[in-house]
Amino acid sequence: MASAVVDKLLADEAVTSGFSFDNCRRNAFMEKQGITFPTARKTGTTICGVIYKDGVVLGADTRATGGSIVCDLNCEKIHYIADNIYCCGAGTAADTEFTTRMVSSKMELLKLRTGREGRVISALRMLKQYLFRYQGYISAALVLGGVDVTGPALYTVYPHGSTDKLPYVTMGSGSLAAMSVFEDRYKLNMEEEEAKALVCDAIKAGIINDLGSGSNVDITVIRKGEVEVFRPYQVVCQKSQRQGDYTFPRGTTVVTNTTEMVPFSALQVTDEEVMEL
Repeated sequence: MASAVVDKLLADEAVTSGFSFDNCRRNAFMEKQGITFPTARKTGTTICGVIYKDGVVLGADTRATGGSIVCDLNCEKIHYIADNIYCCGAGTAADTEFTTRMVSSKMELLKLRTGREGRVISALRMLKQYLFRYQGYISAALVLGGVDVTGPALYTVYPHGSTDKLPYVTMGSGSLAAMSVFEDRYKLNMEEEEAKALVCDAIKAGIINDLGSGSNVDITVIRKGEVEVFRPYQVVCQKSQRQGDYTFPRGTTVVTNTTEMVPFSALQVTDEEVMEL
């Protein structure tokens, strides 16, 4: 019934040029009818990457959340794509895991078919075309980095399939805090130790300022012909020690040893209300 009324309202509207707000009127009408719309679930992550003199450094935190609940303290968010390409994932853990696994399989098949090492741009094209096909319903925000014959490369891939190529990038709910560190301290032709310290501090900024990010800092360094994985690179959220003794002696809580079953016929009705249909 509600859909028929909405269709009639939209049919009576004259087609005009410019912006169309038909969906806004439709949504407002549906809300008045008591229809609730699904809400997006907030995910939390801080991922980033930077290009330095000899390669790429990728970084990520390790906290996995489901709404306001911390589900995993040591989640691996830097995924293998190829021997020279890795990808950080933010968003839904299952989407990032299986999307990167699928592209990794395609990159291996491409390597076997061509007999050459895969390029970062090839993985980027596979990712962006796959995500664009699903119009953002795959919740995977990615930072793709690697070193190939053209040198180091670093990209961001958004869930709708749009991409950026930049010397330093951040994504996730803690990306603003991480980006502030990059904008303050980034410089061209950085040494490897400088780049690792910069990425570590950027992830730490996301962990400290974002509730959805936490636990440890993972770093992957990609050089020409070599990859080094630090997991963890630094532990930020140390588990604190209990301040008191929470053990209680036996008998503190009274527990009955017998259970008495009351038959239904023995129950008495004290209040009764009949709802009219």
